[in-house]
Amino acid sequence: MSDFELIYARPEQGGATIIFPFIGETLLIGADTALLSADALQPLGDGWQAIHFGRLDGLPCEMRVWPQTGEKQLALPEGMMTGDFRRLWGVWSPEYLAALIRARQLAAWLAHHRFCGVCGQATKIHPTEPTCECRACGHKAYPRISPVCMGLVLKGRTMLLARSPHFAPGVYSALAGFVEAGESAEAALRREIFEESGVQIKNIRWFGSQPWPYPHSLMLGFIADYASGELVAQAGEIEDLGWFDFDRLPTLPHPASLAYRMIEHVCRRTED
Repeated sequence: MSDFELIYARPEQGGATIIFPFIGETLLIGADTALLSADALQPLGDGWQAIHFGRLDGLPCEMRVWPQTGEKQLALPEGMMTGDFRRLWGVWSPEYLAALIRARQLAAWLAHHRFCGVCGQATKIHPTEPTCECRACGHKAYPRISPVCMGLVLKGRTMLLARSPHFAPGVYSALAGFVEAGESAEAALRREIFEESGVQIKNIRWFGSQPWPYPHSLMLGFIADYASGELVAQAGEIEDLGWFDFDRLPTLPHPASLAYRMIEHVCRRTED
């Protein structure tokens, strides 16, 4: 299997394609969790938009989007179900998951920019670049990327992990939050960790990044050291938090997640 390659183009007639179908921002898959064929999608009728967004094994990946709301809202035919990115981890290959991340973010972009944010008129999709262009005033809306800073804070042989009310039962992860307008990634990391835990950090170092399709985030991972402060969980945001020994960790996020890779890296480096 080759890596997923990003492209952007309006689809041409004919030729084999790998289809990623969406109703609004929701992926459609078969009952066996596989992607649906063009024939299987025929009961849905003509899609609202279609874009070639990448390439796998030499074949173009095409996303087809059907409206989610309004008079054209669709009922799913038998044999189709909605697919969630998290549930497909470990089921789909990394290459197909990478394609899904891009397709899901583009689907959100299309759903959010059907009309111009400046004058309210209908937009059209540019054939060769990812932009929704207003038919009236010419304003262009590109896919939004929302950076999220994630920090794994270390204190001796312990790391700071926390539970959000939105996590699966028992799962703990590194702290994270969105970068605000006019804020650097490092400043956002310091602010978010202090707000969520009451802890000040130092010695920030870069780890890596991961696109995250909920709905258009880019996770930026950092490792930092504890500087000062006592643990105080942010009300409404953090259900529980604590310092966990490297050898006595709680249930962690999915192994494909950036948070898990950061935790694994720290534990492995300590063992070496």
